Amino acid sequence: MTDSHVFTDLVDDAALLSLEHQIHLSEVAGEHSWHVDLKKPEFSFSGETPRVCTRVHLLGSAAPGPRSWLWAWANPSGFHPDAVALSTTLRDWGRRHDLALLAEPEVPFDDLPGSPSDPNVVAGQLIEAAKTLSTVFTHYTGEVGGGTRAAFLIEHPDFVLPAPEPARVMRILQQGLAELPMINHRRAVYSYAARRGLSAVFSDDRSKLTITGARLTADVEFREDGRIDGINATLGAA
Repeated sequence: MTDSHVFTDLVDDAALLSLEHQIHLSEVAGEHSWHVDLKKPEFSFSGETPRVCTRVHLLGSAAPGPRSWLWAWANPSGFHPDAVALSTTLRDWGRRHDLALLAEPEVPFDDLPGSPSDPNVVAGQLIEAAKTLSTVFTHYTGEVGGGTRAAFLIEHPDFVLPAPEPARVMRILQQGLAELPMINHRRAVYSYAARRGLSAVFSDDRSKLTITGARLTADVEFREDGRIDGINATLGAA
C-alpha cells in the first residue's frame, strides 16, 4: 500500500465520526469566542456557555505563504510540552510506518491528496488523520494571522457524544456522504458504525453493509468501486 493510500484510509476512517463530533461541538458551544494559551496549555470558549478545555493538543498550522503545513512538534515557539505531545506521537507513528506526511516537520500542500491550496482544507486532512490515530475526535481551527490556520484537538466532558440515536445516525450518513470528500465510502461507513458501537456486518461479497443498533436497522449498498449506491433504513420509535 502506498503512502497516499495509507493517508487517505486514515482520513476516511475518521470522516463521519468527525462530522458528528463537530456538529455536537457547534450545538454545545453555541455562539462563542475562543482563546488558547499554549504556555499552560488551555483552550477556552466564552459566550453563551463558557467552558475551559484543560486538555488541548496543537497539531500544527497551515500557512498560505510557503504553502506548507508545519507540525507542532517542529515549531520553535516554546509551547508547553503537553500541548505538542500528541503531534510528537503522530510523528513517531509516521516514522514507524514510513508515512512522510506525518513524519516530516513540514509538509508542502502539493504533497497532500488533491494538492489543496486552501489552508483550511489542508488542516482538515491532517486533522482527520490525527483523529483516527489519537481517537480524540473534536477539533477546532482558527485564523492566527496572514491566512494561516492553526489546528487543535480539544477535550472536555461536554464534547463526549451521547448514545447513538437512529435519526442522528442517518443524518450523519446522509450529510457526510453528500458533503465530505471521502475516497472509500465502504471503509468510511464501516469505520463510523464500528466506532459508534453499532453492529456492522458485510455481506459475503461486501456489496452490502447491515448496520444495527437500538431502534435502527440500515442496509447500505455499495458499487464495485466502494462508492455508496443506496441506503434502506428502518427507524424504530423512541
